[in-house]
Amino acid sequence: MSSHIRGIDHAIVCVNDLDQAKDTFERMGFMLTPRGYHSLGSENHLAMFGSDYLELFALPNPHPAFAYFSEFLASGDGLAAVALKTADADAAHRALQAAGIAAEPPLDLARPVQVGGGEREARFRLVRLPLSASPGGWMFLCQHDTPELVWLPEFQSHANGAAGLAAVTVLCGDVDETAGVHARLFGRKPTEIAEGLRVDTGGPASLAFVTERSLAKRLPGVWITAKPDPVMAVLFIHVTSRDEVEATLRHGGFHPTRMPDGSVAVGAAEAHGVAIVFG
Repeated sequence: MSSHIRGIDHAIVCVNDLDQAKDTFERMGFMLTPRGYHSLGSENHLAMFGSDYLELFALPNPHPAFAYFSEFLASGDGLAAVALKTADADAAHRALQAAGIAAEPPLDLARPVQVGGGEREARFRLVRLPLSASPGGWMFLCQHDTPELVWLPEFQSHANGAAGLAAVTVLCGDVDETAGVHARLFGRKPTEIAEGLRVDTGGPASLAFVTERSLAKRLPGVWITAKPDPVMAVLFIHVTSRDEVEATLRHGGFHPTRMPDGSVAVGAAEAHGVAIVFG
């Protein structure tokens, strides 16, 4: 499958109140896109980076295709899903089926975008994976038919210096088993890191699998999550300056904590259920 998955396309923070989340992440120093309205009833704001992005996602009008998100939100906000980048949803679907992964057929999705004083339509094709393929959160493949309408230059400059996704951390009781299931999806073997195991996604951002104990050592004093494991719990983001992001966060009313390695962390209680580490 590695030939059809080209890394993490975007990470999805699912929220019950999109207005409140927009305010939170703007105070955190992110430049957000105008609210998007999807053809299947969901709404979002995006923090765009060079090759990936962070999505604030709400579901005011539940749709059967997004039943997972409705169930997730019942227990609060948080890092609910990761979209994987693919150039060919149809070919990826065939390859997944051949590998014994029960992916659903490609699903078309669209939303209007205001560009140059007029309205155009951003179009996507999604290949939804079974939850068993990614314990801890939902993963699906995303093909962008109109990337030029998503990666708009005017939305890629952030006051906090955010430059891209670095990693998504999955908190789990059994690191070997959870990482192994994900590794099958990417066709890559897990590799050891200080806190647990890492799985290469084929792009700049990776997946990390850690226990509660090892994560507490990595992020001392940072509140992580109230959701049971396995769960996508921490989002790591590359920044141009750790001092700059700390100052921006304090100005926005947050309580960032310096980690032993110099990175800057905001606990999940202040960031809609996801701990965020800027480094």
